[in-house]
Amino acid sequence: MAGRSITIKAKDGGTFRGYLATPEKGSGPGIVLLQEIFGINAYIRSVADYYAEEGYVVLAPDLFWRIEPGIELGFTGADRERAFELYGKFSVEKAVEDIAATVSALRGLPECKGKIGALGFCLGGLLAYLSAAHAGVDCAVSYYGVGIEKRLGDAARAKCPMVFHMGALDKFTPPEVVEQIRGAFKGRTDVEIYVYPGADHAFARKGGDHYDKPAAMMAHSRSIALFRKVLGPHYDLSALWEQHCYHEFATRDVPATMKTMVAEPYVNHVPTMTGGVGFKELSRFYKHHFVNSNPADTKLIPISRTIGADRVVDEMIFCFTHDREIDWMLPGVKPTGKYVEVPLVAIVNFRGDKLYHEHIYWDQASVLVQIGILDPKLLPVAGSETAKKVVDETNPSNTLMKRWAESANA
Repeated sequence: MAGRSITIKAKDGGTFRGYLATPEKGSGPGIVLLQEIFGINAYIRSVADYYAEEGYVVLAPDLFWRIEPGIELGFTGADRERAFELYGKFSVEKAVEDIAATVSALRGLPECKGKIGALGFCLGGLLAYLSAAHAGVDCAVSYYGVGIEKRLGDAARAKCPMVFHMGALDKFTPPEVVEQIRGAFKGRTDVEIYVYPGADHAFARKGGDHYDKPAAMMAHSRSIALFRKVLGPHYDLSALWEQHCYHEFATRDVPATMKTMVAEPYVNHVPTMTGGVGFKELSRFYKHHFVNSNPADTKLIPISRTIGADRVVDEMIFCFTHDREIDWMLPGVKPTGKYVEVPLVAIVNFRGDKLYHEHIYWDQASVLVQIGILDPKLLPVAGSETAKKVVDETNPSNTLMKRWAESANA
């Protein structure tokens, strides 16, 4: 998804550039994306494109234009030194004025429909917070903002909902700083502050030295939750997931299945590590090893469904007769003709209105017991009883615990 450069008018005269990324459908709510000290480089543009996939019109202004327009720096060596040199000349006050001008420019674009949020990283994390106080945004997300504790006098003016993300190991936002920020927003139920264990500064910068994928994924979901709540757009994730499953299991149409997903999706069946990463490999997997390879009597019995801002969690019973080799679940195991019922959980992540990835979990030991190649007498495992107890909680508990009877009169 390629964005474009636009010109923004400064309130005190002059113009500066901004990188604009728009969603596939052409319009959506707005996000002002605020840079680190390295300028509007390839990383920031990739973040803009990422949020455009989520359905937003994203504008990233060049906030170093008053010092040197068009700065794009890397994160190490001479580029890093240059970034700190520029930061030493940077005026936060003028930047806030330029952000307000950017908000006005974004509101004036025909692509931008509805409200506008702010999103920033490092220096941009500070500026996202200040945007909530001074630039008229409707919500703000701050990643590891440096120097927020020095500007907590602005907290009372920041009346919109906000989310703050901090790394527990970040020396720029140590625990005492986090506590100061918590104190400034005490009693504010619309302000969320998260600290990620084991994460350092710039933990969300993919490819960086401190990139922490679990923390970055969790933070992104929390950010999207705020943006969806305040800005929209609102998607019927349940219906989108149902459509995907319909093409997988009913029509068994691989191209139609892939159309429900982002350009480069992935699927991981966790117990067997089967699936595919990227369009080419996942299409191959679906065509040759999944969609047309499930048993004739395959049935999914829904148990529960949980819908979040960017994902669906489905709990179900997966039922089938092992009448063929099932590559994704029982790779290399010849058909046994046995009937199987096993609890299965699908965690389905979305970007915008398209599936991004699926993590599928089940108890492989239970499947192996039911097809007769694992002896439940030798290990603490169970067969179809696991599925039956999910449906009926009154079925016996603790049947695998030999010492259960010993506590009866304890």
